[in-house]
Amino acid sequence: MMGPSHALSGAAVWLAGSWALDHFADYHQSPLALAVGTAVCAGGALFPDLDLSGKVTRNQGGATVARTFGVFSLFIAEVMEKISLGVYYATKLSRDPRRSNGHRTLTHTIPFTLLVGWGTTALCAAYGKWAVIGILFFMIGLALRGLFDEWAERAGWVIVTLVSAGAAWFVAANLPGGRGYPLIGTAVGVGCFVHILGDMITKAGVPILWPIPIKRRMWTMIGLPNSIALRAGSKTEVVVVRAALTVIAVLAAAGLVAPSVLQRFNIQI
Repeated sequence: MMGPSHALSGAAVWLAGSWALDHFADYHQSPLALAVGTAVCAGGALFPDLDLSGKVTRNQGGATVARTFGVFSLFIAEVMEKISLGVYYATKLSRDPRRSNGHRTLTHTIPFTLLVGWGTTALCAAYGKWAVIGILFFMIGLALRGLFDEWAERAGWVIVTLVSAGAAWFVAANLPGGRGYPLIGTAVGVGCFVHILGDMITKAGVPILWPIPIKRRMWTMIGLPNSIALRAGSKTEVVVVRAALTVIAVLAAAGLVAPSVLQRFNIQI
C-alpha cells in the first residue's frame, strides 16, 4: 500500500477502536487524547516503511515517509534499512533468496511491532514529557506526510518539521503529567500492526510469521493470492480502499463527537 493509504488506515482503526471502547466498554477519552491517539496511530502506520532508504546526500529517493524531515529522516531510513538487511542475512535459511535491501523485512514483523510499542511506552514512562515531545514530533510529522501528502509535498520538509514541532509542544503542554502516557505506545504499536495488515493484501506480502521457519525459509512472505491481491498504487487502492477507510473514520469520529454535542445543546434522541 502507498503512504496515504497506510496513514488513513491507522487513523480509521484508532477512531473505530475508540468508538467501540466508548460504546461498549464506557471508556471515554478527552478530545485532545483522541486527537493525539489518532495522529500517532496514523504516523505509526507509516513507521515500518522507514526501511526503504534513498540517496541521503542528494535528499532523493526512498519511501515518501522517509523524506518527511528531509535528509535527517532519509538518514534514519538508511540506518533502519541496513539494520533490517543485516538481521535478514543473520537469520536467513537456505531457501531464503538473496536481497540487495532490507525493505519489508524486520520492520514488517510482529516482534518489531511489539518492540516499538513497548519501547515507546518505556521511554514515556522513564523520561516523561520530554520523551513525549520527541515521539509526538516524529509521529505527527509522519502523519502529516501521509494524511496530507500533496500539501506536505508542496510545503516542503521544513514546514512539515515546524508544524510537527509546534503541535508536539502544544500537546505536551496540555497533557496531564505523571501518567506514563501508555496510550502513545499503544497507538504506535497498533499503527505498525495495521501497516503490516495493509501490506498483506498486496502482491508482495510481508514476513508476518518471522521468526518461525517454514520449509527452510525464515522470511516467508505471507499475503493474499495474486488473483485477488492489490497492486500498490492501483485505482482499487486509491479510490475504493481509501474511500472505505475515509467513511469508517468519519462515521467513527461522528459517533464519538455526537453524544457530547447533543448533550451540550440538550437534544435527546
